[in-house]
Amino acid sequence: MTEKNWDRVPIDAQSIDAPLSRAAVFLVVTVDNGQAALANICSALDGLDDIVKTVGFRDLSAKLSCIVGIGRGLWDRLHVERRPQELKPFSPIQGPVHTAPATPGDLLFHIRSERTDLCFEFERILLDALGPHVSVVDEVSGFRYFDARDLLGFVDGTANPTGLDLPASALVGHEDAQFAGGSYVVVQKYLHDLGAWAQTPTPVQEEIIGRTKIDNIEIDDDAAPRKSHKSLATIVDADGNEHDILRDNMPFGRPGQREFGTYFIGYSRYLWVIEKMLQRMYLGDPPGAYDRLLDFSTPHTGTTFFAPARPTLQALVQTAQAQLAAHPSDATPR
Repeated sequence: MTEKNWDRVPIDAQSIDAPLSRAAVFLVVTVDNGQAALANICSALDGLDDIVKTVGFRDLSAKLSCIVGIGRGLWDRLHVERRPQELKPFSPIQGPVHTAPATPGDLLFHIRSERTDLCFEFERILLDALGPHVSVVDEVSGFRYFDARDLLGFVDGTANPTGLDLPASALVGHEDAQFAGGSYVVVQKYLHDLGAWAQTPTPVQEEIIGRTKIDNIEIDDDAAPRKSHKSLATIVDADGNEHDILRDNMPFGRPGQREFGTYFIGYSRYLWVIEKMLQRMYLGDPPGAYDRLLDFSTPHTGTTFFAPARPTLQALVQTAQAQLAAHPSDATPR
C-alpha cells in the first residue's frame, strides 16, 4: 500500500494542522498548588493518546483529536529547564473604547471531531483523569455553522494558510529548535450583540468586516481612512512579509439565554503576530481607529498557551515526573 488510509487511522493528539472539524470543545482549566496536583496532571497528559484512541476508535472517520496547550504559569511550575522563547501570559489591551481582558488558564484542551458526541465523551473521560486538582474556568462547545460562517453571517477563516504555508505560519521552526513543531495559541471568547448587528445595513456590515456577505469576496479598503476587520487582522512585518495565523474559530450559543458568540482560537509560529493583530484591532491603525467589529463583539476571556509537538509534550511530561519524584519538597509554585 503506497498511501495511508486515513479512514482507518485516527488523528494523533497535538495535530495542530488537522483539518477543520464540524464540532469542537474548548476547555480551559487551572491547576491546584502542590505536588499531588502536578503529579496527577502529568499522569493525565501522559495518557492523552490513550484517551484519543479509546474514544476515537468507535468511529475513526470522525477524526477525533485533542490539542493541549500549557500556560506560562504551569510551565514554570513543572520545573523543566527551558520554555518556548515567546511564551508569556496574555497581556490585556486597553483601547480607546474596548478592552481585551486577560483571564486565568493553566491548560487548554482543544477537542475536535466530526461528531459532537465524541467530543463530549472525550471531555468526560479527560475530566475524570484530571481529577479534583483542576478547576474549569471556561468550557465552550462549538459547532460548524452552515458553510463555515459565524453567527454574524460571514464566512470565517477564509485567510487561513493552506498547503506548505500552513506549517510555515502555525508551527515553530528552527528559530526555537527545541520546541519546533509546536505552536503558540491564543484564545478569546467573544459574545455578539446580534440585535444591534441585525439593525446594521448589510453594506455597512461588509465595510466593517472587509468582505461581501453572500459570496465572501474581499473588499479593498487600502485607501479608506478607517480599516476593516480584515485589514487590521492582516500583519505585515518591517520587511513587507505578511504573517498568517491558523484560526479554528467556532460559533457557539444558547438561544434560550440570548447568548451568541464566536470562540477565537489562533495558532501561530510567532506569538508576536497574534499580539500585534490584537493591538491593531483594539488600539487602531491609525491610533484611535479601532476595529468597528468590537462595537458588536465583546471579549470575555483572553489566555495564551503553548502547544508542544507530540514528542516534545511526552518528553516534557517525563522530565516533570522525574523532577517531582526526585524533589518532592520542591514541587511548589515558583
